[in-house]
Amino acid sequence: MTTPRLENKQSIHEFAQRISQTTPDSVGSTLADYYHSDAEWHGPAPIDELDGRDAVASEYWGPLLEAFPDLEKNDYILFGGEFAGDEWVCATGNLVGTFEDEWLDIPPTGHATFLRFGEFHRFEGDRIAETRILIDVLDVLRQAGYRFVPSLAPEIVIPGPATQDGILLDEQDDAASAKTMELVEGMLFDGLNSYDEHGLENMGMEEYWHEDFMWYGPAGIGSTRGIDGFQEFHQNPFLQAFPDREVGRHDCRIAEGSYCASTGWPAVVGTHLGDGWLGLPSTGNAVDMRVIDVWRREGDLLAENWVFIDMIDLLQQMGVDVFERLRNNPESIRWTGTP
Repeated sequence: MTTPRLENKQSIHEFAQRISQTTPDSVGSTLADYYHSDAEWHGPAPIDELDGRDAVASEYWGPLLEAFPDLEKNDYILFGGEFAGDEWVCATGNLVGTFEDEWLDIPPTGHATFLRFGEFHRFEGDRIAETRILIDVLDVLRQAGYRFVPSLAPEIVIPGPATQDGILLDEQDDAASAKTMELVEGMLFDGLNSYDEHGLENMGMEEYWHEDFMWYGPAGIGSTRGIDGFQEFHQNPFLQAFPDREVGRHDCRIAEGSYCASTGWPAVVGTHLGDGWLGLPSTGNAVDMRVIDVWRREGDLLAENWVFIDMIDLLQQMGVDVFERLRNNPESIRWTGTP
């Protein structure tokens, strides 16, 4: 027997499959099959907020399909859940296509390009009423040959789950879902927020993370392995830059089976007090961060974490206008190494 949640997940799965057959001219009619006409859309800088299905077609999907005419949407995680009385579906994976025309002022390369994404969709009835999506735009710039900050850890093409079981179109065990949510909430609210009291070395991360877990971060930060790698290349530099940061301001947090995800606009707030993060001096600015996190639990611990931060928006708050430099002084950020 089907349920609204199963139907919602199937809807997002079908939409991903239809993208490869969609053109800039037909995308409006495609979206009409899935979205309410007055849907909210919250996306990455510099696109930001769009109001209504027509705007999503003309200002997001249309230009994207013009730039990448052979675009495919390859989800490797997809699941659903309820938050604050609403039904949501989360997906993450890669948009993949040949970069043939300018997108967001980024010059085309003619090469295959991976646009890493994370997304949340809130349903009302059988249509999407709200979307929150982050694309790693800074990584698209990196693939096009532009560098703004030195990466803390290697920037890689992010893989899907090691278990290759992330597309959850069937019903999942409620007890397993509850166990995943409990573990993630303990890590977020008891573990990460204990920094001020206990310091980095005594935050108890081993209670939540596998010793050799994978943390897949955005461009500029990169990906790390294991608790030591996570602390050395991300957590410690991040906490020194934003020592008063607060996490867990979520607009949605869901779990199904062994997967959990959260998003917030913003999910993290803090003050940029420390020098050197991403090679930048401290600004003293209060900042907020649009974030999407996806986790996979393995047994009693978290084994993988896919992390999206709107780095373009965050850098703007730290005094770096990425697209102003791209438009007006591209040679200052042109990188001749291997993207």
